[in-house]
Amino acid sequence: MPEVVVIGGGLAGLASAAALSNAGGNAGYSVTLLEARPFLGGRATSYEVGSGQQAETIDNCQHILLRCCVNLLDFYRRLGVEGDIAFSREFTFVEPGGRSSILRAGMLPAPAHFAESFLKLTFLTFSEKFAVGRGILALEHEKNRRDLDTITMQAWLEAHGQPTRAIERFWRQVLVSAINEELNKMAASHGFQVFRLGFLANKTAYEMGVPAVPLGKLYGEDAWKKIGGVNIRHRAAVTRVIVENDTVRGVCIGDEQICGDYYVCALPFERLNTVIPELGIDVTPFTHSPITGIHLWFDRPVTHLPHATLLDRTIQWMFNKHEGRYIQLVVSASRNLSEMPRGDVIALALRELAEFFPAVQAAKLEKAHVVKEIRATFSARPGLEAHRPPQKTKFANLFLAGDWTKSGWPATMEGAVRSGYLAAEALTAAAGSPQKFVIPDIA
Repeated sequence: MPEVVVIGGGLAGLASAAALSNAGGNAGYSVTLLEARPFLGGRATSYEVGSGQQAETIDNCQHILLRCCVNLLDFYRRLGVEGDIAFSREFTFVEPGGRSSILRAGMLPAPAHFAESFLKLTFLTFSEKFAVGRGILALEHEKNRRDLDTITMQAWLEAHGQPTRAIERFWRQVLVSAINEELNKMAASHGFQVFRLGFLANKTAYEMGVPAVPLGKLYGEDAWKKIGGVNIRHRAAVTRVIVENDTVRGVCIGDEQICGDYYVCALPFERLNTVIPELGIDVTPFTHSPITGIHLWFDRPVTHLPHATLLDRTIQWMFNKHEGRYIQLVVSASRNLSEMPRGDVIALALRELAEFFPAVQAAKLEKAHVVKEIRATFSARPGLEAHRPPQKTKFANLFLAGDWTKSGWPATMEGAVRSGYLAAEALTAAAGSPQKFVIPDIA
């Protein structure tokens, strides 16, 4: 049985391992997965904060998916945890002052399925709604433009007459959270993809899934028992990949050397050239975009909504984690918070949250925690697509995975899983028994 060594226990590495393992992917490979940390999931994980009776298991940041994330859902099915994802058919937009609007699919077929609820949205004027509708039609008409990776989404929206307020309250609210980048830094190709797959493809593609359990449980030991065939080693930081005669011969973990027949490197781009400089991949075009998660625990419920997107302020999303008393807030592309002291971030979050949910003013904050993921994703800037490397490398037995590689998706959980599946496909082809793991996009 061929032996595969997977370097990195983020979603990309986990997806490769799940696809290649004997039980999960029926590919007939024995897989050893090496993860530097004591838990799996990479940037999509959970851990304990506090101690004793005050200990809480929190996600580093709220991660969500849409039903159009078909490969991520397939990965969850492999792990047997698809039942731990709670899907919602409504997006609630809340304005400062508390007025809310709901976007949901109606009676009409796609792509007009949002027409009824969209026309009822209160946070846009009629003329703004008309402009947005015109923009969506233009988006569908121009989806095959070849220059979309060379211009920003902001530039495209302005060129198509989108009003400033509509850009801020609709386009930006959706896309910055999805891509983790500002519109004036985001390649238009990514914005097009989000709307095409998530909002226009079919009537259910937009439905939002939120894990009902901590992220760490999704990838925990119980899940991997169903997969089988994968030896997971925690606290196993790979310091060097050994290359001899244009072939990978092994990896170093301290003084220990681990060897296999094939290797999948699922490390983030900033670590690649330290571990395997022989690849010679230029990662200088890649930069990071941060995400900040703010966890607040109150002495009483402050909202009944399960989640909501919040308009016109720094905080963008609210997730009700427990009976309206434990609230998690998310700020994507949060460069303005990166250097802000923890106390100031919490004060800002409380001040803004009270504008949307007045009950916050009477509630007592019992504790708070701030997570700044400075390296949350790569910045999806124009022109970057040409620099994303494929899964196949110049070494016949080494393959790359990671949301930053050429997956066909931006830096999302779906993109990470797709990259892992693509690496597994390239590996099986090199081994002489090609298999398909990637599920095509819904449209």
